[in-house]
Amino acid sequence: MELRPINALILAGSRQGKQDPLAQLANVSHKAVLPILGRPMIDYVVQSLSRVEDIREIAVSIENQSILKNIAPEYIQYLPAALGPSASVINAIHKLGTPLLITTADNPLLKPEWVKFFLNHANLCNCDVAVGIALKEQIQYDAPHTHRTYIKMADGAFSGCNLFLFRTPKALQIAQLWQKIEQYRKKPTHMAYLLGLPIIARYLTKSLTKKAIYKRIYRLTGAKINFIALPWGQAAVDVDKKEDLDLVTSILQK
Repeated sequence: MELRPINALILAGSRQGKQDPLAQLANVSHKAVLPILGRPMIDYVVQSLSRVEDIREIAVSIENQSILKNIAPEYIQYLPAALGPSASVINAIHKLGTPLLITTADNPLLKPEWVKFFLNHANLCNCDVAVGIALKEQIQYDAPHTHRTYIKMADGAFSGCNLFLFRTPKALQIAQLWQKIEQYRKKPTHMAYLLGLPIIARYLTKSLTKKAIYKRIYRLTGAKINFIALPWGQAAVDVDKKEDLDLVTSILQK
């Protein structure tokens, strides 16, 4: 099946307008413009997306486009960042439509071949939303010095790769569910009620599978989700802390 041209969104805003600790350390306003080997971090992401033929337009979600003045190319669109990533994605879907590829500014290792692999496999699985992941074994093989947060399932542990494809209009319903989960992240009982106690119980007992997640999300939203495992462990390495920055700098130097 041939891929339709898609738009891409880079999330570059600060969560709830707060300055990121790494940005503070580097004395810059946003983590997106944190310098790595003399280049703003977001520039690596923009350049990789620009080399993917199936991507038509690239937009950046950020509080003020002046932050990226003299950094981002002129062809970049700008969308105002909302208070959280899910709200920014919802706004972008309304503005740019679907299919819409989502990634983040703190993903400087992103490579065009990773994006192409992800888009091709998302198209083949015929889902409404595809989520890029890397399996724990692959991450430990390709990036043995990284420390990731793993989601431990009965059919394998994995970490996210900051790659999402909101493929169809139904994807908006999953973005709205994501927004609810964000709102409840400090209220475990509310989140448990939303996701369903059986799901929480199966996760705690390590018997939860990806298939069970697919089914639960479909019941909640009427939309189909699928995890796409990328065969590159470094795809799960983003820049969240100083150790990540040091590792990413080392990888890019090579």
